[in-house]
Amino acid sequence: MIINRSCLKEFAEKLHSLPSSLTKSDLLTDPFRLHQENELGIYYSPHNEFINRDASLVIAGITPGFSQMKTAYETAAESLRQGGTLEQMVVDTKIAAGFSGSMRHNLITMLDLCGLPQAFGIQSAAQLFGDLRHMLHTTSVIKYPVFIQQKNYTGYKPAITRSPILSTYAFDHFPAELNHVVGPALLIPLGKAAETVCETLIRQYRLQNLICLSGFPHPSGANGHRLKQFAKNKEQLERQIHSFASLVDFAIEKRK
Repeated sequence: MIINRSCLKEFAEKLHSLPSSLTKSDLLTDPFRLHQENELGIYYSPHNEFINRDASLVIAGITPGFSQMKTAYETAAESLRQGGTLEQMVVDTKIAAGFSGSMRHNLITMLDLCGLPQAFGIQSAAQLFGDLRHMLHTTSVIKYPVFIQQKNYTGYKPAITRSPILSTYAFDHFPAELNHVVGPALLIPLGKAAETVCETLIRQYRLQNLICLSGFPHPSGANGHRLKQFAKNKEQLERQIHSFASLVDFAIEKRK
């Protein structure tokens, strides 16, 4: 288990000043802001500090939204109130906030429909967020929540490559995090913006021990085209997942 401790202690101290019911006006404030670049603000959240090195599946969004940020803060406060350590707090927030809400339901549904449970030898992708959480690492290309005028950043306007701070997170911090995963692991970027970053890193040989799945739609309810995109790409996704499973089986047999 790898945990980034750089901001944790300071963050935990700031938690005590927050009310029990959290809004954007509580969290999108100077004490929690890490960077400001023109209208773009990056704010701290603890749920992407924990890295599961032994994951067989890595799911990467573009950046946490406010809903995930809010869940992470509320879970962190409760974990610390219960006497949990900083290490336990980041694990608790990862479990609670990673692709939480309706997005997690949509994600599980699509993973089940494209054959991932059969490839991984499990009953449903829902188990990856439950009793089989040790198989999963969830993260984001930009690990901390990003907002444009307090609205969730979607990967565009500005494009990641047009922002120095976003580029630093996507092309420096993100691959450094993923290369802690021992692998082999299947990397599933959610949506085109995250996929473009992953494809760039793969072309540059900067991702080790990971095989990238292409064509997976972003599961957010705000993505009104996700069902159409998924239907179009479903067979391609099934083939890629089957190919990954066959490769991993071969690798295991070769090591025997």
